[in-house]
Amino acid sequence: MDLKGKRVAVLIEQQYQELEVWYPVYRLREAGCKVTLVGPEAGVAYPSKLGYPAKSDAAAKDVSAADFDGIVMPGGFAPDYIRRHEAMLKLVRDMAAQGKVLAAICHGPWVLCSTTALRGKKATCFVAIKDDVINAGAKYVDEEVVVDGNVITSRKPDDLPAFMLAIMKALRT
Repeated sequence: MDLKGKRVAVLIEQQYQELEVWYPVYRLREAGCKVTLVGPEAGVAYPSKLGYPAKSDAAAKDVSAADFDGIVMPGGFAPDYIRRHEAMLKLVRDMAAQGKVLAAICHGPWVLCSTTALRGKKATCFVAIKDDVINAGAKYVDEEVVVDGNVITSRKPDDLPAFMLAIMKALRT
């Protein structure tokens, strides 16, 4: 799948789920997409749940929605930290307002819960945050991947193949 010329931000923070960051990063790069790891600060190595570092390429305050065609929000405990940073939420809100691809897996939809991006959308997530997704205005469904307009959600690492196919399809259009 050719994604040359496409640009995607992958949000990172401490305690991210390894597969939910690195699987999308490598699949997108393999397809020719320019992937930028965006954290609260640039040049910081954020440890995963198991301690594996992901070094941010850019700080959220230094990028804008215009820089990207899509954004990936991984799970783990990182989303709880991500949504504590206004610049990271602003990036997601601005991308939502521009109709860009918003992809969240596992606990990643927690970030979307801190915006209005889920209102009126059908979405899925890790079952533990189902109530948060519903309270954010989404209709929750238990499916491996759910695409509703520009919002793409999945439940867990096992869903990554379907999640990535949906993201790559959305980026091609």
